[in-house]
Amino acid sequence: MDNLPRRGPTGYRRRHLVALLAFLGILIEDSLRSVFVYTIDPMKTPYKVTLGNGTVVEKQDFTLDFDEISKVTRASFFGYVATQILGGWLGACLGGSRVFGVGVASTALFCLVTPFVIHTGVANLLIAIRFFQGLFEGVTYPSIIAVWSRWAPPQERARLVTTALSGSYFAIVVTPPVLRLIVKTLGWSYVFYITSIIGLIWFAVWWTVVKDKPEDDPHISTEELKYLRDNLDCGPNDYIPKHIIYPWDKFVTSMPVWAIVVALTCMCCCFNTLIIMLPIFMRGVYDYDVSNTGLMSFLPYLVMAVLMPVAGTLADWLRNSEVLTTTQVRKVFNCSSFISQAILVFLVIHINSVNGVLFCHVMIIGLSAFAWAAFSVNLLDIAPQHASVLMGFANTIACVPGFLSIQIIDYFTDYGWQYVFYYVIALYLVGALFYWAFASGERQRWAPPAPTPESESLSLQQRSNVI
Repeated sequence: MDNLPRRGPTGYRRRHLVALLAFLGILIEDSLRSVFVYTIDPMKTPYKVTLGNGTVVEKQDFTLDFDEISKVTRASFFGYVATQILGGWLGACLGGSRVFGVGVASTALFCLVTPFVIHTGVANLLIAIRFFQGLFEGVTYPSIIAVWSRWAPPQERARLVTTALSGSYFAIVVTPPVLRLIVKTLGWSYVFYITSIIGLIWFAVWWTVVKDKPEDDPHISTEELKYLRDNLDCGPNDYIPKHIIYPWDKFVTSMPVWAIVVALTCMCCCFNTLIIMLPIFMRGVYDYDVSNTGLMSFLPYLVMAVLMPVAGTLADWLRNSEVLTTTQVRKVFNCSSFISQAILVFLVIHINSVNGVLFCHVMIIGLSAFAWAAFSVNLLDIAPQHASVLMGFANTIACVPGFLSIQIIDYFTDYGWQYVFYYVIALYLVGALFYWAFASGERQRWAPPAPTPESESLSLQQRSNVI
């Protein structure tokens, strides 16, 4: 079993404030990312304008055709994928909190200027803005892992990480109704302005409050600082080597790394396929439109968002109570989630009840929380100093099949809609088997603890003696 202290300082602590602000940052970032998509219909809606001579004419703010809109929406994705590894590297070198904050703030600034670009009617300029916005979006998830490499002790790792990441799914719940309200009361352009201003306000708070290293936080207690230093790989004064060397040959040949990559890829691909396919299936088979039912349109994501910190807390408790080892916790959570989801997808195909399918829909999405409590934390288990770069590496690979979900759905539906679900079941089972076979919760030999100044000096002295 892992030989670690079971409890840290009790009560409200600075690391919990970091988790809260990270949660809000991810919620805001994901809302900013989706603003353009949610406002396409209001922007394209014609309206009447009375000219000075009394003539009434019909105008439209957004005149791009379908192909141009498709290019605009894809542009941010390409930017997002391009900076995943870079974001992890910058987070490790410059500090995860700085990179994360700049990523959200820059996304907000590009979002702020988007209405002005839309009014120009120049498609290529809008594509460029969306691409650059995607570049800054891409650094956020890897860099927040760099934050947790310094702020999340192993005893609380799953709870802190899942609390922050749950902001992404709360964004799915709160963003649509809030944006609709803004459009209805103020107009579509204010959606961009208001969300951007909220993002910049959040950035000011984050930049002021959150520090890259616990040692740099003037408000952290001595007790909490000692707790973090004793349980994280920090040398004296949180020494960090000036030159970080990434053993890419070890990365790409490490089966525990590939277990995480495969799990994340299977999760993203299944998730994207199901959120597209399940509403289509229910509308076609049961004549039930999920988008018009209010509660059911966001309930699956609300359940997932609530369950993520619950799953993280449970994972930490099982580990700290020595009921299971770190490796066992990660495997049980990820694999039980994937297998349960595969069973529920199978029931969707064969159950003959709209209420039964709705229940399965909620549970399939909701149970993803337990998988996220495993593989999203696992990188910090096996290589904490490389976790941000590995997150970028894994997310780069996972994004590709997720982006192709529509094409995959089109391919399988040519043979029958049930084959889309069989494809998802197969992915869940492959992900579960691969993760169970190769995942590890132990620090890898190619990721030793960071050297201290004393150890580096001793190493140099030993080399000189040898020479």
